[in-house]
Amino acid sequence: MVPVPPRRHARPHAALGAGLSLLALLGAPAVALAQGAGAVQGSPVPPLAVPVAVPPAATGEAAKGQEPRMPEAKGEAKGTAGKAADAKRPETKPAEAAPEPVPAQGKAQDAKAQDAKSPDNKAQDTKSSDIKTQQAKPQEAAKKSREPAPLVYAKVSTDPNPTLTPRTFLDTLRAAERYAAFAEAGGWERLPEDLARLKPGERNPAIPALRHHLTLTGDLPADAPPNDRLDPPLVAAIAAFQARHGLPDSGILGRLTINALNVPAAVRQRQLAASAARLMGSKFPFGDRYVVVNIPSAAVEAVENGAVARRYVAVVGSPDKATPPVETRITDINFNPTWTVPASVVKNEIIPQMRKNPGYLAKNHIRILGPSGEVDPTRIDWAGEKAVNYTLRQDSGFDNSLGQVRIDMPNRFAVYMHDTPAKSLFAASVRFHSHGCVRVGQVKELVGWLLQGTDGPNGPGTNWGPIEIETGIADGERRDIKLAKPVPVVFVYLTGFATPDGKAHFRDDIYALDTPAPEPAATGAIPPAAPPGADAASAKPASAGAAPTAPRPGAAHDAKPAPARAAATKPAAVKPTPVKPAVGRSAAERHSLESVEPIR
Repeated sequence: MVPVPPRRHARPHAALGAGLSLLALLGAPAVALAQGAGAVQGSPVPPLAVPVAVPPAATGEAAKGQEPRMPEAKGEAKGTAGKAADAKRPETKPAEAAPEPVPAQGKAQDAKAQDAKSPDNKAQDTKSSDIKTQQAKPQEAAKKSREPAPLVYAKVSTDPNPTLTPRTFLDTLRAAERYAAFAEAGGWERLPEDLARLKPGERNPAIPALRHHLTLTGDLPADAPPNDRLDPPLVAAIAAFQARHGLPDSGILGRLTINALNVPAAVRQRQLAASAARLMGSKFPFGDRYVVVNIPSAAVEAVENGAVARRYVAVVGSPDKATPPVETRITDINFNPTWTVPASVVKNEIIPQMRKNPGYLAKNHIRILGPSGEVDPTRIDWAGEKAVNYTLRQDSGFDNSLGQVRIDMPNRFAVYMHDTPAKSLFAASVRFHSHGCVRVGQVKELVGWLLQGTDGPNGPGTNWGPIEIETGIADGERRDIKLAKPVPVVFVYLTGFATPDGKAHFRDDIYALDTPAPEPAATGAIPPAAPPGADAASAKPASAGAAPTAPRPGAAHDAKPAPARAAATKPAAVKPTPVKPAVGRSAAERHSLESVEPIR
C-alpha cells in the first residue's frame, strides 16, 4: 500500500487563549491546540540515559544478498586475490636435496654434521623460513576478512530534550518570531567557502561575520571577546550550532557546516512557521512514556518522564515514497514476522525480476498462496500480470525484509517500525531509503524499553530482558506479544522546532513541504500550473506563502487564492496540517496488512 498523506483542514480546531498574538506569524486566526497551550511546563528535564554500546553484527546479516557488503568485505576479496596470485607465482625452493631417512644408529653422526653446516646453508634455511611466512600472510588476511564486520551506527544527539513535547508548538512559534526579527534586520552575512579550510587558532577576515551569526542564534555568548581568530570559545559555538542542525558536533568548519550557516534567516523562519502549522490540530496523548519519530531527523526517541531515555538512528521513506505523519499507539511486538508483499511491489518489482530470474522467489523465500494453498511459481505466466491476483508472502528469517522484529502500531497507512537485514544503512548520515515504514537501529533495545511492565516469557513477575528477547527470536517461530499498556507513538515532520531551553533546531526539508507554492501573476489572471493528474480547468491560484499540501487519494492539491505577501521577510501564511488519529484494526487484519516495505 502506497502511503497516503493526510488531509489538510482549512481551519484548526481549538482556540488559543488571549494574548497569544504570536500566531499572527502564521497568517492564520489566533487558534492552536488547547492542550498545547495549557500543558506548558517549567519543570527541569532529567538527564539523558547513557547510550547502550553498539551490538555485534547479527548472524546471517548479509544472507542471500539481502544487504550490500560492508567495506571490510573488500579485504576478503583482496585476500582471495592474494592467494590466487601466490598460487600462480613459481615457488622458490631451497637448493638442498630432500633428506633421506636416517637410521637410528646414525643419529649422533648426523647431529654433528648438522652443527657443522656452512654459513651459506644456514642463510639458505633462514630464507626458506621467510618464504613460508610470506606465503602464510595472504591466508591469514583471508581468514581475518571472513570475520563479521562490526556494526556501525551514525552518531545521534545526546540532547535530553525531546523533539516533541506538549509545549513544542508554542516554543516553535516564539522561535519563529525571533527569526522573523533577524530577517527584518538583514539577517547575517554569507560566509566564503574557503572558510571551511580554516584550522583552530588561525585567522580569517570572515571570522567577525561568523561571530555575529553565532551570537544572534545564541551559540556564542554575547560577551565573548571579538577577534578574527578561530579561538576555543568560537570552536565550542560552532559545535553547538552543528548539534542544533543535526550535524556531527566536531567544532570543525566543514562544507556542510558552511552550507548550513549560509541558509538565510527568512528560510529558517519559514521552516519554524511551517512546522508549527503542521502541529496545529494534533490531539496526541503524550503521557509519561511515548515514542517520537521526526522524519527529517531520521531518528527515533523513546521519551520517559519528559526526557529522552533512548535515541536511535532510523531509516525513513525516500522522497518518492514518503513516510506519512501518524498518531497512534504501539500495541504489539512481533518476533520473526512474515511479510505480505504489496500488490504494487508484485507488479513493479517481483514480476520483472521473475521474467529475468525464475529463481528469484525461491532465493528470497517468498511463497505464492492461492485460494487452495501454495502455488508452484512455474505454473504462473510471468509474461503477464496475473501474479498480482495471488498473495505473495516472505517467510520469517534473517533475510526477511522486516528483519527479526516488527513493532505493531495500527494505523490507516499500514506503516510501522521494524528491524532490517540492511543494517549498513544505519551508518550513513542521510537515511531516506525505505518505502514508508521506519527501520530502527538497535531495534531490540527499543523493544526491551517498550516491553517494560509486560510479563516476560516465564509468566507474571518475569521481564523481557535482552536474553529473553534473543531467546524468543532464536527459535524462529512467529510470536506476538501484546503490551500490557499501549505506548503512544507519533511520526511528525518538523524541519524547524524549538526545545524548552529556547534553542531552535533545524533539519533538511527532504520532502519539500516547507517550500511555498509559486506566486500567481500580479493581476491573478494567469493561474499556476495544475498539479500532476489534476484537471487544468480546476486549478486555482495558490497562497503565496502556503506550504504545499499533500494530495488526498484520487484528488488534486487544494489551493485557495490569497493576497500576495507584502514583503519577503514577513512570516508565511501556512495552512494547518492536522493529523487524524489512526484507525484500529483487528489482529487478523494487521497480520495480513500489505506493507509498504521493499524486497531487499
